[in-house]
Amino acid sequence: MVVTDRQRLDLHEAIYSYLISRPGDGFVRAAAAFFDADPDACNNVKKSESSNRTVSIPLLEKKWTAVIRLQKRVLELERSVAQSIKVHPHVGEGNNGVRRRMIPRQPCKLTLEGHCNNVTCLALHPTYTVLVSGSDDATVKIWDSESGDFVRTLKGHTGSVNAVAFSPTGSHIASASSDLSIKLWELKTYKCIRTLRGHDHSISCVIFLPFPDIESSSSSGNDTIAAGSTQLVSASRDRTVKIWELESGFCIHTFSDHSDWVRCLAITSNGEIMASSGSDSVIILYKMQRGRKKYAELRGHEHVVESVSFVLQRRKPQKESIAQTSEAKRLEQIGKYLASGGRDKTVRLWDISSSSCLSIFSFHENWVRCVLLHPSGSYIISCGDDRSIRVFDIKSNRCLRTIDDAHRHFVTSIAMHPTLPCFVSGSVDHTIKSWSFD
Repeated sequence: MVVTDRQRLDLHEAIYSYLISRPGDGFVRAAAAFFDADPDACNNVKKSESSNRTVSIPLLEKKWTAVIRLQKRVLELERSVAQSIKVHPHVGEGNNGVRRRMIPRQPCKLTLEGHCNNVTCLALHPTYTVLVSGSDDATVKIWDSESGDFVRTLKGHTGSVNAVAFSPTGSHIASASSDLSIKLWELKTYKCIRTLRGHDHSISCVIFLPFPDIESSSSSGNDTIAAGSTQLVSASRDRTVKIWELESGFCIHTFSDHSDWVRCLAITSNGEIMASSGSDSVIILYKMQRGRKKYAELRGHEHVVESVSFVLQRRKPQKESIAQTSEAKRLEQIGKYLASGGRDKTVRLWDISSSSCLSIFSFHENWVRCVLLHPSGSYIISCGDDRSIRVFDIKSNRCLRTIDDAHRHFVTSIAMHPTLPCFVSGSVDHTIKSWSFD
């Protein structure tokens, strides 16, 4: 382990102080020999003693233990960054601009255990590897998805937690429950800073609305809501979708276009289009920045729609290179696609500009519980009650990969980081799994 000169002096001070504090000629001789080896550190100890200040050996030992842990963590993060660079090469920067796949594969890297009931929902931090999970045990748990370390349990709900979401800046977490409430948690302090009430039945989904100047927003460090996280959308079994103003906690708009339980929501990265669906099998599209009105319906599913997803996109940098600008244009093109999955055992791809179904993937053997549109726009990832995780190639219209028996029971939810090699799944078997990548 490489240490700085200051760290070396601190360590040698602690060793010399320990030697001279021990009785016996052997320790005295060892201290004298150590003095000859590093007189600077030993003189510091003598000066401390002459000024009636003793060197705290336990404190230094604790400090050095912490330093070693931190350096180990730094090495782990460096390896993670190196892996991320391999998986996500920048176009035009090495690898001759060749893209690599970033799709989950066996084996499972980590299994996270801690919930005492079904894991119902997952969400990943927009920047880091922080994972949040919700469960039928009425708790929200925070994990490090990279190391598998458990961080904290957030308690406050009295019913099943059906949905969790991070704010665009990652400073806050929202959780929705069957107890008819939405709770807003500050990630820095793990405190519930707001409880939203207004739905008349179980709340099944919650998402934050993107904000135009998200890049310039930052957490203020107190209980106020950070810019870029000012509005929240929720869906409920009461057949409504509501928009909430988080600063005041008031519902500012209600959509009542569905005829049955609204189970899922999705919104484009620019916040312009929102999709909602549920037990009425209809996917309704809304223009959020033009009067918040319904403008299209997508019909085709023959049973309950459990999940909808627009393409996962990372936050845009403030200054974009030419390559990044080209990438942004490409992502803008695929941003008009929507993936959906339901109890008719199908996964569907939709073109929202023409309100048409482009592809139908009928490979699952049971209900499809969750779908994700891959950040590259080339794949759809889904999970379901057949205990499998499947990857569909959009271009070739085929099932590219199947992870059979991903869990011991139904796979209820999946989450993927838009930039880091991080993919997780949750199940009725009470566990969360983190998967390897190509």
